[in-house]
Amino acid sequence: MDSRTVLVLLWMLLSSSTGIKLDGNGYVDVTIAISSRVPQDNTLIDKIKDMVTKGSIHLHQALDKKVYFKEAKILVPPHWNSKDFTKARAESYEKANIRIDNANPAYGDEPYTLQYDECGAEAQFIHFTPNFLRDDKLIKTYGSRGNVLVHEWAHLRWGVYDEYSETKPFYYSNGRIEATRCSKNIKGQFYDESRQPCQTDPQTLLPAKGCKFFPNKYQNTDSSIMFLPSLDSVSTFCRENEHNYEAPNLQNKKCGKATRTVIFEDSVDKDALRSLKPLLSSPPAPTFKVVQRMHRVVCLVLDVSGSMTGSRILRQQQAATHFLQTIIEDQASVGIVTFSDNANTLSPLTTIDSESTREKLIKLLPKVAAGGTYICKGLTLGLQVLKNDNGNVIGDEIIFLTDGEASDNINSCVPAAIESGAIIHTIALGNKADKALREMAEKTGGKFITASDDILSNQLLHGFSSLTIPTGDQTKDPVQIDSAGKKTSDWFNGTILVDKTIGTKTSFTITYETSLPDISIQSPSGSTYKQVQMRHDEAAKTVTFKVPGTAQPGDWKYSIQTTISQSLTITATSQAARADVPPIVVKAHMNQQFSDGTKPLIVFAEVSQNYKPVIKAEVWATLESESGSAQELQLLDNGAGADAFKDDGVYSRYFTQVKKGRSSLKVRVKNLDGQARFTIQKRGGAPYVPGYVVNGVVELNPPKPPVSEEPLEVGRFTRIVTGESFEVAFTGTTPPNFPPNRITDLSAEIQEDSVLLNWTAPGEDLDYGTAKSYEIRWSFDLKELRFNFSNAHVFNTSAVSPQEAGSVEQHSFIPNITIQNGTTVFFAVQSVDKVNVKSEISNIAQASKMLPGPKPTDMPGLDLKLMFIAISVCLATVVIIGIIAITTWALSRRKLSGS
Repeated sequence: MDSRTVLVLLWMLLSSSTGIKLDGNGYVDVTIAISSRVPQDNTLIDKIKDMVTKGSIHLHQALDKKVYFKEAKILVPPHWNSKDFTKARAESYEKANIRIDNANPAYGDEPYTLQYDECGAEAQFIHFTPNFLRDDKLIKTYGSRGNVLVHEWAHLRWGVYDEYSETKPFYYSNGRIEATRCSKNIKGQFYDESRQPCQTDPQTLLPAKGCKFFPNKYQNTDSSIMFLPSLDSVSTFCRENEHNYEAPNLQNKKCGKATRTVIFEDSVDKDALRSLKPLLSSPPAPTFKVVQRMHRVVCLVLDVSGSMTGSRILRQQQAATHFLQTIIEDQASVGIVTFSDNANTLSPLTTIDSESTREKLIKLLPKVAAGGTYICKGLTLGLQVLKNDNGNVIGDEIIFLTDGEASDNINSCVPAAIESGAIIHTIALGNKADKALREMAEKTGGKFITASDDILSNQLLHGFSSLTIPTGDQTKDPVQIDSAGKKTSDWFNGTILVDKTIGTKTSFTITYETSLPDISIQSPSGSTYKQVQMRHDEAAKTVTFKVPGTAQPGDWKYSIQTTISQSLTITATSQAARADVPPIVVKAHMNQQFSDGTKPLIVFAEVSQNYKPVIKAEVWATLESESGSAQELQLLDNGAGADAFKDDGVYSRYFTQVKKGRSSLKVRVKNLDGQARFTIQKRGGAPYVPGYVVNGVVELNPPKPPVSEEPLEVGRFTRIVTGESFEVAFTGTTPPNFPPNRITDLSAEIQEDSVLLNWTAPGEDLDYGTAKSYEIRWSFDLKELRFNFSNAHVFNTSAVSPQEAGSVEQHSFIPNITIQNGTTVFFAVQSVDKVNVKSEISNIAQASKMLPGPKPTDMPGLDLKLMFIAISVCLATVVIIGIIAITTWALSRRKLSGS
C-alpha cells in the first residue's frame, strides 16, 4: 500500500463513522426508527422525545453524572406525510439502535433488547411497540419509560444482562430461599398472584410455580436498574460490593461480575467512562432531528478498466442485470456511471416505473473494458449524477465496484465523498481492489462486499442482491431462496423449494459462460416452462424466468443442458406471498468487520419470521477469502461455545481458520427434513412487576397482557444470504491460536453422595477440535471459585477424556466430604489445550442438597402473615385484659365510694 493510501485510511479511521458515539459526555448518532408497518401517528414522535429526554436524566444519575443523551435522530417511515421531516442521510431501519415496531409474539408490549454476543459486547437493537409508548397504564407495570430506556440501553450499549430470572425466580442459599435479584438489599415478600402464601414444590422444595416476589414499594437501596427499574428508589447499577453472585440470573451466567464492573471494565465505553469527569450541573436536554427516507436514488459506479476484461466484465454485467431486473424496487431512481481513464455517464437518474424501463437500463450496462483505474473520476461523476435530481446527494446511494488499486490520488476525493451525505456501498472484486473500499462503506453507512474470481460461487450476484435498504416491512423485501452452480458439458439439474411464506415476484436467474444452454423449469403441479417463455439477454449471457402471479409452493425442478463445457449458475428470489405475513428471513454477520487477530471472530446467522425464532434448522456458513479458498462451518444454536443462547434462532460459531486479507460471508439455511420449529421464547426485557408490598399489604399491578401462542410448525424452506465482508490482519504467517472456549452451560445436581455435572465440550482452539483435559473444582464459597479458582477443592479427572467440541459431557464425582442437608455447593470447570493453555473459568453452577422435612427457613410472605396474625392476637389480648382490668378497678371504686 503506498503512502497516500495509508494517509487516507488513517484519515478515515480518525473521522466519524456511523453508529453511536460519545461526544464529550453526551451520546450522539442514536437512531430511533419507526417501522413502515406502523400507521402514521405524529404523537409517537412526541412520546419518543419525552422518553429519551427523561431517560437522559436517569442515565446521568445512573453512571455518576458522567453521561447523558445529547442527540438523537428519529427515522419515520416513507409513507408518513409531513413537511417537517428532513431527508435521511445514513440512517436506516436496518441499522437503527432503537426500533418502534409491532409486537414480538413472545413479548407483547414488553420492551426488550436483542443481544446474542458475549458479555460486554454491543447488542443488536432495542424494541419498543407503539402501544408501549402510547399506553400510560403500562407505566405502572414496567416503570417510567425513561427508566425502562436506561435498563434497555445498558443491554444495547454495554452488553450487560438482566439480574432477575423468570425461569429461576428463587434459589437456595445455604438452606434459605432467596428471590433471584441484585442486590439482596431489595426487600420483599413471597405470595402467589391471589395474594396467598406460596405453596412449596415437593420436588425442588422451592416456592411452587405461580409464586412471585413482591418487592416492598419503598426501599433503602438505590440499586439495581437491571433488576427492577420500576422501583422509585432504584437509580443506579449494581456495584461490586453489593453484587449477588449466587443469583441464577443471566448477568451471573454470562458475565460473572457486577453490572457496573462490566460497564467500566469490559464495555465499548470503558476507556471513556474511566476518564470522563462528572458534569457539574444537570445535562442539557437532548436535541432531536426527525428524518425520512423516501424512494431510493442509486447510482451504479462500475469499473471498466483493463483488468476487468474477460469474465469479470461479464460477471459485473450479469450481477448488475440481476439487480436492475429483480432487486431494485419500483419507483426507485437509478443512474449508471463507468470509469477507467475517464468517467462516463451511461444513464442519468431514471425512475423504475415499468419493465421496459428496467430493460433500457440493462441494455446500457458496460460490455467492454480498457484503461486505468481512476477511482476519483468515477466517484466524482457518480456523486454529480446523484445531485442532478434535487441539488444534493444526502441519503442517496452509490454502488461502487472496482477490481484494482487506484491509479489516482484517492485522498483528493474520498474524504469529500464520505462527507457528502451519500451512502456508499462498495464491492471489491478480486484480491487487488483498493483497500479504501471497506472504510468508505463503513464511514457512510454502506455495505462492504467482496467477491472472488470463482464464477460458480456466484458471489458477485449475491453481493448485488444484498444491497437493499429495508424499512421494517419485510413483506416488501426480496428474499434469496437458493443458488447453485456447476461446471459441466452435460446436464445441470436440481430443485428449488418455494415455501408457503413466499411466492410473489418469484424469479429464476440463470447465467452461462459461453453459449446458451437448453433450459426447462417445472412447477410443483407439473407445468413446464421452456426457454421461449423466459427473457434472454445474450450480451449478459443471462436468462430470467419470472413466474406469473404467485408461485405455487413446493419443489420447482430445473433442467439445464449444455453441449460444451462451461460454468452455469441459477439463483432464485421471491417476496412474501401475502401482504400480512412476513416471510422467513435470515440475517448474517460477523462480530467484527475488521480483526487484528487478538479477538476471536464469530459468525452469526439469525433465522426468524416476524420476530419468531426458527430453531432446529440446518445452517451452514461459507467464508471465502479474496484468493478464492473457502471454508464451510456448520453454525449451531446449542447455547455453547460462540452461541450465547440455546434455541433462540441465532446460530453461531467461532471462525478460527482465518486467512489474511478480505473474506466474504455467505450463509445457507435449510429445513428439508421438517425438523425446524418456531419458538415463542422470551429471554429478558423490561421486568414486569406483579405488585408491591405497601405497609405490609400487597397492592397488585394491572395483569400482564397475554402474549399470542401461535402454531409452532415450520414448513420446508431454504434460504441463502450474503453478509457484509470482513478483513483480517495479524502478524506472522499463521492464524493466532486461541484457548478452548469458555464453558457457559455447566449445570450440577447432587444425587445422594455424588454430584452429576453436565456441560457442552469445548474445542482445542475455541470450539474447533478437542481439548486435552479438564480441571474441575468445587467450593462451599462461590467467590472462592470466582476469584481464587486454584485454591478450591479439586475433583480427580484423570479418567475423563474430553470429547469433540459440541459433544455432551456428563460425569459423576464424589466429593471427599459429606454434604449436609440444606447445603449449597458451587462448581466450575476449566479446559486445557495441548500446549497447556487454559480456558476462562466456566459459569459457576450451584446445587443444593435438600431432603424432605421441615419447610425451608425463609418464606417471607408466610412469615409476615403469621407475624401479623400473632401480633394481632397479642394486641387483642392486651386490649381485652386492659378493658377487664379497667372495668374491675372502676367497679371496685364504686363499691368503695358507696360504702
